[in-house]
Amino acid sequence: MKIAFCYFSATGNTRRVAGEIASRLSALGAEVELKDLTTSQARQTKPDMTQYQAAVFGSPIHSMRAPRLVREWLEGLQGEGRPCATFFTYGGFQVAPTHFDTRRILQERGFKVVATAEFLGAHTFNLGGWQAMAGRPDDGDLAIARAYAEKIYERFAAGDTAIAESLDPSAYTNEQLDQFEGFRFKVLTTLPTRQGQECQMCLLCEDDCPSGAMDAEKGEADPAKCICCLRCVQNCPDEVLVINDLREAFKNKMNMDKETAETLAKKKSRIYL
Repeated sequence: MKIAFCYFSATGNTRRVAGEIASRLSALGAEVELKDLTTSQARQTKPDMTQYQAAVFGSPIHSMRAPRLVREWLEGLQGEGRPCATFFTYGGFQVAPTHFDTRRILQERGFKVVATAEFLGAHTFNLGGWQAMAGRPDDGDLAIARAYAEKIYERFAAGDTAIAESLDPSAYTNEQLDQFEGFRFKVLTTLPTRQGQECQMCLLCEDDCPSGAMDAEKGEADPAKCICCLRCVQNCPDEVLVINDLREAFKNKMNMDKETAETLAKKKSRIYL
């Protein structure tokens, strides 16, 4: 069985989970072809699905959906009845309607979604002072990732073609969800910037920016293109890229969602079949 395994991972959480799932699928006998969709260059091409018997798609959750860049890429695929599975990483807050929305996109493109899963990962905004899911995914999360690989391999091999477990649809309109995406910019009042500091000009921030927003020479992100993924901040070898202090925003988020350190710590990664 040849599987197209496509994932988007700005800060590494999804990549770690993808690695566990892909390795286990390979150990089970599948031929897994990994495609990292994170850079804009990587998303310029789409896999010819006629070469594969199944597919796996993974991404983080941004504002209750897969990032817009991922959604747009998925909308250009042709499933032609092939089974697929999805998985998502998130920092402990809202998940729905990510599973439902992504399944809708894939079904419209001709895929049959047989399973989906969600995995805890350190929140991107921890880079600015949040304290959500630090150290995740951990060994327990990765064990669930391996178990998920076994489940989807079984489903692919058996020809199962539907998720029996119900997925939560959106309580919001698409227009409202689009507005929620903009909330990230209300939290990040200062987009990634060097603030005039010198660096070695390795160009990593510009070359690896998923949306083409980062200008290495200026040392700042274009607000018209930035998706607030903070890949550049995390990967800067000189550690000169910064954002605004998000500690107060974290307190507000915890209060708004009625979360505590204890309730976040109790959350677990989950498989839907």
